[in-house]
Amino acid sequence: QVQLVESGGDLVQAGGSLRLSCAASGSIFSINRMGWYRQAPGKQRELVAAITSGGSTNYADPVKGRFTISSFNAKNTAYLQMSSLKPEDTAVYYCAAAIAGPGPTYDYWGQGTQVTVSS
Repeated sequence: QVQLVESGGDLVQAGGSLRLSCAASGSIFSINRMGWYRQAPGKQRELVAAITSGGSTNYADPVKGRFTISSFNAKNTAYLQMSSLKPEDTAVYYCAAAIAGPGPTYDYWGQGTQVTVSS
């Protein structure tokens, strides 16, 4: 089992920056890849960014060039660095971890952290 806890969400003005953290505990050695998702009110949850154990990353088009994902470090914490934030980035952000190799599904999820970007 893996437990994930996000933090770092806040209210920020458009153009600002935030760094979200995802602290992992449990069977961290079993994690093969992790990702960040977000869900805005009335919308489906969408993938924001993902990273494999080998360091390969992919980003959703709306955040390319503005967000940077990093995998779990020695302190078992992963990050999503967000810059040039826009009001449309407002959402609850979730980190997720997967045991299996490449694929769309994740096994473990955090509880989410709210990011609100004001115009």
